[in-house]
Amino acid sequence: METNLSVEQAISAITRGVQPLPAERVPATAAHGRVLAESVTAPMDQPPWPRSPLDGYALRAADSAGASAEAPVVLPVCGVLYAGDWRTEPVLPGHAIRIMTGAPIPPGCDCVLRQEDTDGGASRVALYRSLRPWDNYCFQGEDFRAGDVLLPAGSRLDAAALGVLAAAGLLREDAGLSVRRRVRAALICTGDELVGETVRPLPPGKIYSSNAALLRARLTELGAEVLFVREGFADDAAALSDLLSRACREADLVLTTGGVSVGARDILHEALPLLGAERIFWRVELKPGSPLMFSHWNGTPILSLSGNPFAAAATFELFVRPLLAALSGDEALMPLRTRGVLANGFGKSGGRRFIRAVFRDGTVTLPAGHSSGQLRSAAGTNCLAEIPAGAGPLPAGAEVAVWLL
Repeated sequence: METNLSVEQAISAITRGVQPLPAERVPATAAHGRVLAESVTAPMDQPPWPRSPLDGYALRAADSAGASAEAPVVLPVCGVLYAGDWRTEPVLPGHAIRIMTGAPIPPGCDCVLRQEDTDGGASRVALYRSLRPWDNYCFQGEDFRAGDVLLPAGSRLDAAALGVLAAAGLLREDAGLSVRRRVRAALICTGDELVGETVRPLPPGKIYSSNAALLRARLTELGAEVLFVREGFADDAAALSDLLSRACREADLVLTTGGVSVGARDILHEALPLLGAERIFWRVELKPGSPLMFSHWNGTPILSLSGNPFAAAATFELFVRPLLAALSGDEALMPLRTRGVLANGFGKSGGRRFIRAVFRDGTVTLPAGHSSGQLRSAAGTNCLAEIPAGAGPLPAGAEVAVWLL
């Protein structure tokens, strides 16, 4: 088992060799938020015919030559087209046809003059400006053509992606979509001191298990299916080994909190060998959450985070998210990194730190509380500000790396 890895080395070890989960076909109604396992190609042109982008008159540009408000060109109007109508008969030279937004532009027309640039006539229309060929003209296939790749494999099916598929007629319930199976996660929060929310009143010496609620919600937000949650699991290595065995058989990812430091009841050090798990590494050079441990049992990854609430939250973002991205095939789950300028100073020095913060318009604002046991100050934050190893106290105005959440 390796020890004292850098953040980058730990991420590499966690994701090394991980393959995306198998594909499954789901109906369109269940596809929102899923990740495509196969690229999707267009079966048709969109739009399927030339169409008008506005309300006005379709005509030949040559027939509007010289038109102005002072010297209008007047053309006879041969009809009207609404969205959903269809006309195969060409519009003759020297004529116009009234047309509404979204209606097919008929043969014989190469532009559309907006209604505001006319007198709005019904049988004859006065044109107050001239046009060039293809002005205000949406071409067939302008959005996409039959055979184009609409969405490559690995695309997350968000609202815009589903809109694209609907425009191509690909959201039929009978066809379905090939997507990656959701990551199935199990969450175990160890510690005799923990009790669940239903326990009232709070017994002496006990605390409520915030890690279970926070991490379950975060897993769900990132698209995972949480199979089961155990909170306040007793500090019993044999019992924990049995629970880990069940979790690894059912889940794609097992997440634990607590029990990974050097105390007398940090039982992961005993439970994992009892399970027969391969321990890959222990300890990462960062604060908070340095006792992070990563193991495998029968091919199932086990990530064991610190029990301190913010340490668990921060290391989840840094290390669990890359594993979720690799398992789901969704690169969008990887934390984005940028740089920002501190609005207020940071007074501590020492090792590499990740501090909860708010990033807005290039400025990073740090809250007052930084302890790994404090969770309240994490509410409303949207990033982790990285304080590099060896940095002394940083003044306001210092530039730092930012990991966006």
